[in-house]
Amino acid sequence: MDYLKILCGREEHIPLYDQVAACLEDITLLPDMIEPIFREAGTLNEQLIDKFRFGLLRVQIYSEVYRNMDLEESQKMRYVSELIERAIFGGLFIDREGYVPE
Repeated sequence: MDYLKILCGREEHIPLYDQVAACLEDITLLPDMIEPIFREAGTLNEQLIDKFRFGLLRVQIYSEVYRNMDLEESQKMRYVSELIERAIFGGLFIDREGYVPE
């Protein structure tokens, strides 16, 4: 799966996406990568941090759209993107608390 393409969407590539994509490819990297991702995100200007958050949101949306094709992959993508978003932003842009599946 091309995680960088999902993260970027139609927007520019942000170098921080490389670290997130690595975690999406191998979730076992996440515990070691969460702090470097958090620290690098703290150096981004306001415009880039918004782009980064939308990249994480794209991963979450993609995981929902394609969840019936590969449930395990979908769950992994959602977990990684939500954990990073919560660590950096303190919450989710779109919270699924009230979400009712089909």
